[in-house]
Formats: sequence, structure tokens, C-alpha cells
Amino acid sequence: RSCSIAIPSRHRHLLETADRRIVCSCDPCALRFESAVGRFKLIPREARSLPRFEMTDALWESFALPINLAFFFYSTPLQKMVAMYPSPAGATESLLGLTAWQNLLERNPLLQGMEADVEALLINRVGESREYFIAPIDACFELVGTIRANWRGLSGGEEVWEKIGQFFERLRQMT
Repeated sequence: RSCSIAIPSRHRHLLETADRRIVCSCDPCALRFESAVGRFKLIPREARSLPRFEMTDALWESFALPINLAFFFYSTPLQKMVAMYPSPAGATESLLGLTAWQNLLERNPLLQGMEADVEALLINRVGESREYFIAPIDACFELVGTIRANWRGLSGGEEVWEKIGQFFERLRQMT
């Protein structure tokens, strides 16, 4: 924080790219980072639903993720795409096979327009869901926090699945 303005409950976030740390910001300070290149990047507020997204079950399986929730973003410090999934222990990075990602890009070229570090492809394939979003990275980590805070036992318990459903309902409303 660089000013003394009180931050309201609805506020902007910045990403410190080197360590993926999200920091709160008042609107005037956040706007200073709108087009800036450097240590911090302004995280967008909007999510975009991808109703015409193409992903077969076989393509999803090629990512070899242990759960049916994941997000993918380009990390400029690492200079590569990163795949993460939420777990009771927090965000877990998964090895991302280049072939699987390239196959997904070929079917969905709009993914090339994601803003590095601060936008992610968020995939929800839990149960019968087949939802795909380009989402702000802070929303993805919010989902991770929701799961971490509410997971109980081996299957998570009813409360965590209810909270995950509420998260995706809010995300749908952002689009």
C-alpha cells in the first residue's frame, strides 16, 4: 500500500508477479498499474464465461489432474503455462504437458488472448458440470481458499461442495 486511503470492502487487487502474492489496493492506486509494466499487475475484475469452449473428456484426461477443478495461466517469471488445482492443502501445481495444452489451444484459440499472470482459464468439471471461464487470478485463489477453509474428511463434506456451488454462481453473475 502506498497511500493512507481506507480500502472499502469492494476493492481492486494487484498481483506481485515474482511470488504470486495478491495485495489489496484502493481504486486510485490500482489505476496507476492499469497499463504499467513492472513488479505489480492490476488484476481484472471481470470473468468471461466460455459457452462455446471445446474440450472432450479425452482431452481433459490428458491433463492427468486428480480432481475436476483446475486453472491455467501463463506465468511471466517462469515463462510457461502453469496448471493448478485447489486442494485441502491449498493451491497445488501440476505438471502441464505441453502437448495437452497445445491441443486445447488449437481447439480454443481465444485462450491466447488471456492476460499473462492475472487471467486464468478456470475449469469446473465436477459431477455433471462442464463450465469454462476466463477468470481473474484472484477469483481462482478465492476458490482455493474456499476449499481449504471448508474441506472436511476424505470427500470434503457437504458444506464445501455447497460453497463451491456458491462460488461458481457468483462467478456466473460476474460474466
